[in-house]
Amino acid sequence: MTLSETEKEQIKAASDRTFPFVERCGARTLDVDRGYCRMMMPLAPNLNHVGIMYAGALYTLAELPGGVIYMSSFDVRRFYPIVKDMRIRFRRPATTDISVEVHLSEAEIQRIQAETETNGKCDFEWDTELKDSHGEVVALSHNIYQLRLIGG
Repeated sequence: MTLSETEKEQIKAASDRTFPFVERCGARTLDVDRGYCRMMMPLAPNLNHVGIMYAGALYTLAELPGGVIYMSSFDVRRFYPIVKDMRIRFRRPATTDISVEVHLSEAEIQRIQAETETNGKCDFEWDTELKDSHGEVVALSHNIYQLRLIGG
């Protein structure tokens, strides 16, 4: 199942304007489809005191795909996500714009939804690689989310 171009644009717009912090740091959703997103964080507005990307901006970029995957994969009128745990490992200084890609398979989407419908909630997780514009991994994250049934 794929999303229409209109749905994709709506999700991009919603995710890029989730809250004022996301707008200020310039995070953008570059591509989205059911169970998939590619996002980027620009270097310029996120420089720290030593001229590399601020660690909090990298953490934010690692966490934001959870909302995009939620909007692209689940009925937002029936479910909502929360972040249960997240760990990040910084590997090298980020000196360019940074991107991240996340993919959740259709089978995993169906498993999460079915378990949430049965139990009122379901944990799911993924690992990410945050990459610079040269394809070098600058950070790794392990993200654990929970989908919950509204009113459940």
